[in-house]
This record gives sequence, C-alpha cells and structure tokens, in this order.
Amino acid sequence: MSSELAELESVPEQWKRRHLLGLEELSAEEITLILDKAEVFKRAMCEGKKKIPLLTGKTCVNLFFEDSTRTRTSFALAARRLGADVIDFSASTSSLSKGETVIDTAKNIEAMGVDVVVVRHRTPGTPRLLAQNLKSCIVNAGDGPHEHPTQGLLDIMTIRQRCGRVEGLTVALVGDIAHSRTARSNIWGLKKLGAHVIVCGPSTLVSPRWAEIGVEYSYSLDDILSRVDVLNLLRIQFERQYSRPFPSVREYAHLYAMDRDRLAKTKEGILIMAPGPINRGVEVTPDVADGPHSAILEQVTNGLAVRMAVLWLVAGNTN
Repeated sequence: MSSELAELESVPEQWKRRHLLGLEELSAEEITLILDKAEVFKRAMCEGKKKIPLLTGKTCVNLFFEDSTRTRTSFALAARRLGADVIDFSASTSSLSKGETVIDTAKNIEAMGVDVVVVRHRTPGTPRLLAQNLKSCIVNAGDGPHEHPTQGLLDIMTIRQRCGRVEGLTVALVGDIAHSRTARSNIWGLKKLGAHVIVCGPSTLVSPRWAEIGVEYSYSLDDILSRVDVLNLLRIQFERQYSRPFPSVREYAHLYAMDRDRLAKTKEGILIMAPGPINRGVEVTPDVADGPHSAILEQVTNGLAVRMAVLWLVAGNTN
C-alpha cells in the first residue's frame, strides 16, 4: 500500500460506531473524520487506483425498498472498489409481497453471511430498527423524509473543497424542505461544522419551527440571494406529497428556480449545488446547472468517495 493510503490500513481509534444512521447523532469531529478519509479515497481514485482492497472478504447488501439508481449504484461501486462482494436486493421481487416483515427479510439475508446492510426505506426509522435487530453494520441510504446522511456528507465535502471551509459560510437550502431527507442531513452536518443555514421555499414547504434550532427561514429566494455563499437547490419531492403545495410547477419555477437573472444578483463566487437527478427548468435552468458555478457532477464524484469512507469506517474493524 502506498504512503498515500497508509493511513487507511486501520480504522482510526476515535471512530467507535458500527452504523451510520444519520448526521444528527454525529459529532463535528466524527463528521470531519469521514470527510478527511473521503478526501484520501478521492485522491487515490484520481491517481488511477480503481481497487483499494480494504474490505476483501466482506459482503455488502443493498437493501432498497424504494427505487434508486444513483445512490444504489454509488454504494455498489464503492463496495466493489473496496474489494467487498455486493448483493442487490429488489423489493418488487422479494417475499415482502407475501407478508414477510422488513426485519425477517433482513435477518434472512444476514444469515447468508452479510457484513454490511445499506438500507433505503420510505418509513423513517427503518435503519435504526434494523440496527437494533441485526448484527450487521447498518448504513442509512435514506429513510423517508428523515435523513440521507451520505448525501449530506457529499454535499458538505463539495462545499469544503470548493470554498476551502465550512465554518462561517452561509448556505441556503432551497425547495421542498418539508419532505427532504437531504435537507435534514445537510442542516445537521452544516450546523455542527459552523455554517449558517437558511431554508427557503414556499410557506407550505418551509416551517418557521426550524428557527427553534437556529436555522433561518425565508419564503423569498430573491431576498436572500446577495447573502449566501452556497445554494443547494433541492428537488421537489412529488412522490412524497399527498397534496400539491403550490398552484403549479410554472409558478414554483418563477419564484424559486435559479436562472441567469438570479445568478447575476449573487456573490461573485457563489457555489450552486443540486442533488441529482435535477428537474431542469424547475429548480435550476440548464445554463446555470451546466455553468462554472455549478458543482453538480462533482457531488456525484464525491459521493463515491464518501460512501467508500463510510463503508470502510463501519465495517473495516469488524471480524
């Protein structure tokens, strides 16, 4: 192993966790540790190292009860890059349709010798429930509107790389805050690292109760544009809404889409982010999404490094 990767020979003593369930429960030091290790993995990949066999002999299962392409693929590739075997679970072809519970499904898969369970489920708290009932390491890949910790981490990693720091920055999360697990993970992580967070969107999707934990809220994107260093444009979660929270998509885009005119009102070095897949023309126009201020594709690259770091940390010191 090269000197660049020598620090990955063993999991740091300060990392004590077997699971990653959310950023709310992590300390600033733990979040920073994950980001630092992700940087090492990213540098190694940029140097052409496609395989870093730190988890050889381990087995990772993607237990996804919701549709996913990018996150599932990213976790699978991260595990394979670390030398682990990967099993992909599909809820549509499982025995769940016969009445089998999530815990029974997970226990049956674990009995095949699985070391890490990466789980996505529409019900908040499902990863914690599995952590309480399984011996395997559990990684939350999104539980309903609750949290999506690796998305939060990759967003913060991108901010740290582009801006050189997180502390002291003003970061605005714009869009469907009410239903966004990405927003919650970003809020917890950013606040712990010293950023000022603003949530912005229609009043039907942005609660003033965020102020109770020190998060600023705004219903007008134009009012906050000149103050922010980072704009994270969140996708409207139509699949989690039981009623339309605004009259039309066109009206939402008129009030909240990041376009060329709004870009001209921002700070010169504004960073534009958006967790894919983006709805072009709704949250952001194509010219901004593909422009020099955008880090959307960097987020995807950083996601692979973050997930490698997380899988290594939770499973790297287990027997």
